[in-house]
Amino acid sequence: MRSMLASRRASRLLAAVVVAAVVAAAGAGTTSANPVNGSDKNGTYLALGDSVAFGYVPPNAVPAPNYLDQHSFVGYPELLAQQLDERVSNASCPGETSTSMLVAGAVSNGCENAPGSTVGYRTLYPLHVQYQGTQMAYALQYLAAHKHTHLITLDIGANDAFVCQETTADGCTSSSELLGVAGQITGNLATIFHQLRDVAGYQGPIVVLTYYSLSYSDPSQLALSEFLDSVLANATLADGGIVADGFDAFLGPSLAFGGSPCAAGLLIKLPDGSCNIHPSPAGHELLAAAIAKAIGA
Repeated sequence: MRSMLASRRASRLLAAVVVAAVVAAAGAGTTSANPVNGSDKNGTYLALGDSVAFGYVPPNAVPAPNYLDQHSFVGYPELLAQQLDERVSNASCPGETSTSMLVAGAVSNGCENAPGSTVGYRTLYPLHVQYQGTQMAYALQYLAAHKHTHLITLDIGANDAFVCQETTADGCTSSSELLGVAGQITGNLATIFHQLRDVAGYQGPIVVLTYYSLSYSDPSQLALSEFLDSVLANATLADGGIVADGFDAFLGPSLAFGGSPCAAGLLIKLPDGSCNIHPSPAGHELLAAAIAKAIGA
């Protein structure tokens, strides 16, 4: 079990990235063009999740992101919406956990707060869509007002493990702690599906995107990714959802570069030649394609 969380350094990097985003000077450098969306003639699309869905860019990227301009962040939901010609409402929040998505004030990994901090991305910077309360509360309001919604996508769960690593003395390496994270994600996904299906009455496809690995040549990274993705996939299928394989989306291109998604250009390049853990535009294209494949688009 210890090997499954041997990538503790990566989780701390994510926490550091989110904190850095919160304290970074917004507006530095050039931003990308506004995201492209489809129209609403084919229905609307609701995207939920964490920093991957948000299209998060770290402050040390070149060009530097403008955190005050939410339209400068383009993730896989915007690319998928263009492909499907559907208008997307992207409610994702960097650092969101499966618990903070449901429970107001719950500890996140940098959405509204972080372990030991009351400051988060959402408390300082705008999201793609603005709302009070939880991401799930927004989803229910959105679905009540948009009966022609044809798709919901979700990526969530990685931050649950990261919070566990940051708040336990052993870095969340014990079997009981891992099982606790798995149980938390599984239970929260069941609640999310119940809310979307039974409370909102939404009957269209709900697609859960699994996570890519930061390295396909490092056994410890693979073990962590496979552990988390197996929890997500099993819970999604048990709840009647569709699994989009983010892990396999990065696999082939990464193997062509020795198992490195960084070398393959799928992660955001940094000035020192290394990569941030978040997808590059090419990475987001692959994730959008994985979802399109999962729904037969």
